[in-house]
Amino acid sequence: QVQLVESGGGLAQPGGSLRLSCAASGSFFSIDRMGWYRQAPGKVRGLVATISSGSFTNYADSVKGRFTISRDNAKNTAYLQMNSLKPEDTAVYFCYGRVASNTGFLDVWGQGTLVTVSS
Repeated sequence: QVQLVESGGGLAQPGGSLRLSCAASGSFFSIDRMGWYRQAPGKVRGLVATISSGSFTNYADSVKGRFTISRDNAKNTAYLQMNSLKPEDTAVYFCYGRVASNTGFLDVWGQGTLVTVSS
């Protein structure tokens, strides 16, 4: 069984910063694509950023220039550095991983971490 566990959420003021982490554990061969998605109250879950195993990145327009996704393959961990936070960034942030296991590729989601941006 593969698990993704997020950490680093919390309360930040507008203009502030937070760093989210997502650590994978369990039995698997490797992790292909990793990403962060978010879901605000009353809205559908949407893309924030993704990163390939080769560190190619993709961002939602709303976070370009403010958020940076990265990964440490040796630690099977992805990060999301969030700067210049806005109240509209308030959401539950979910980590995603495309994991190669002995049963094939698995789409794995974390349990989510709440980010609140408010003064």
